[in-house]
Amino acid sequence: MLDMMDEWGPEKVVCVSDRRTGMRGVLVIDNTARGMGKGGTRMTPTVTTTEVARLARNMTWKWAAVDLFYGGAKAGVRADPTAASKEEVLRAFARALRNEVPEEYVFGLDVGLSEADAAVLLDEVGSRAGAVGTPFDLGGLPYDQLGVTGYGVAESVDAAAALAGLETTGLTVSIQGFGAVGAATARRLAELGATVVAVSTARGGLHRPDGLDVARLLHLREVHGDALVDHYGGDAKPLAAGEELTVRADVLVPAALQDVIDDRLAAELPAKILVEGANLPSSASAQQILHERGVVVVPDFIANAGGVVAAAVAMDARSSAIRPDPSAVFTSISAKLRACAQETILASRTDGVTTHRAARAAAQNRVAAAMRLRGMLRD
Repeated sequence: MLDMMDEWGPEKVVCVSDRRTGMRGVLVIDNTARGMGKGGTRMTPTVTTTEVARLARNMTWKWAAVDLFYGGAKAGVRADPTAASKEEVLRAFARALRNEVPEEYVFGLDVGLSEADAAVLLDEVGSRAGAVGTPFDLGGLPYDQLGVTGYGVAESVDAAAALAGLETTGLTVSIQGFGAVGAATARRLAELGATVVAVSTARGGLHRPDGLDVARLLHLREVHGDALVDHYGGDAKPLAAGEELTVRADVLVPAALQDVIDDRLAAELPAKILVEGANLPSSASAQQILHERGVVVVPDFIANAGGVVAAAVAMDARSSAIRPDPSAVFTSISAKLRACAQETILASRTDGVTTHRAARAAAQNRVAAAMRLRGMLRD
């Protein structure tokens, strides 16, 4: 971890454990020059400190890229999110971070956590200030239920298509991952007139060149979860894991795992547009290959920033008796992400660099300016 530290951070790494529950977790506060550390909380059986640190840095750039005044942070618990002991482990994690939450960090939603889990964390902290992404009945803004991140991904697709000279109506799209982000992306893209030709879950994928029935997919997800691919039927072709990345489509949306697009895939990708719904799905070298091939890429910390826009609203509303208005949140997401996506693509073209480098440069300039003003960085 010491070798990962640079001029940006991390400022603080807190590793915690609990012998009784077997809880093992970590909080990484990366950079607070523009505000307190804020980022989601994930639970997987394989989460590592390095993984959480990478995600915390990504949050630093994400907040700055969309010009919202919070800093990068992320938390992770190494546990099975489907286990019966989940609540017990989450409560142990919250207790272990009582010195940091909610003054330095606020729990949120990421892989493995739901609105119900956010409610548990809020209860254990003993204050509405301790968690966001909580249910409506607790005055919260339930990101996954509303689909705010996927909505922003779809808006980014629409913005990128416009700059590529393509109409979204009739645009073909393949989506890796049909969880909260992928499903909400598909729903909004269907509303915009795009055709979803392939989707995948942990159980496999589906492909139909003439388009899948998004409404049916959404219903089956509610009933069967990842097993929706086993129940869709019709003339959709089953896909093995990873095949959804290479089906012929105008747009690819990786919305599941990190590190899925390597150099080999970048060289062969049939899509004209890549919009990163997942965090850290592509390597720097793959991004360069895509840039040289002329593939329009919307980086993850722009494309999936709908969640941070919603989180910013939820952060402000934690102590309010008035529930945030979801329609206003969607309006803000659309305006911010469309503008950021187009600015990033245009900057990439002007400077001759990848969109990741263009977006990161803009974010770094904002963070560096704040650090100088606060005496945290010297020229």
